[in-house]
Amino acid sequence: MIRHIIALIAAALTIWAILYMARLDMEVHRLQMIHDIIAKSKQEVKLSPKAAATPAPKPSKPAVSEESEAQKKLKVLKEKAGRLSAIEVSPLFRRTCSSCHGINAQGTQIAPPLVGKSKEYILQALHDFKSGKRKNYVMYGLLQHLSDEQLDQLATEISGFAQKLKAAQ
Repeated sequence: MIRHIIALIAAALTIWAILYMARLDMEVHRLQMIHDIIAKSKQEVKLSPKAAATPAPKPSKPAVSEESEAQKKLKVLKEKAGRLSAIEVSPLFRRTCSSCHGINAQGTQIAPPLVGKSKEYILQALHDFKSGKRKNYVMYGLLQHLSDEQLDQLATEISGFAQKLKAAQ
């Protein structure tokens, strides 16, 4: 009888261990996806050996003013590309949340949408992630260095996104 009880406990522990490892494997997969996205954003453009070996022609005096004009246009385009948001978002949101939740917080393959959530819900979720009550290592790592005031700012900003997006359309 005792052998049967021990065998039953061992089987239950085995099943629990398998489920726990599957859950950890899913979390590792999510972290790998985030790592891949970050790695893609850091890719450098490499020149062909021929293009790298060929010295660029030196511009004449009038070309310098054209070049500076082209540089100004390029700078404007870069700024626009950095703000591909339908709404204006704070640097705190852009730095902390947008890489996973999207620039307009409408969600991505990695993280769910935040648009339409109440401030209270978002603030509670942020505190739960920061304390470890809700398990997500990425969120935990991002929120550890933020103050309660910054969490409140994020919750206030995110809760207003639905109204801002509606007004922008």
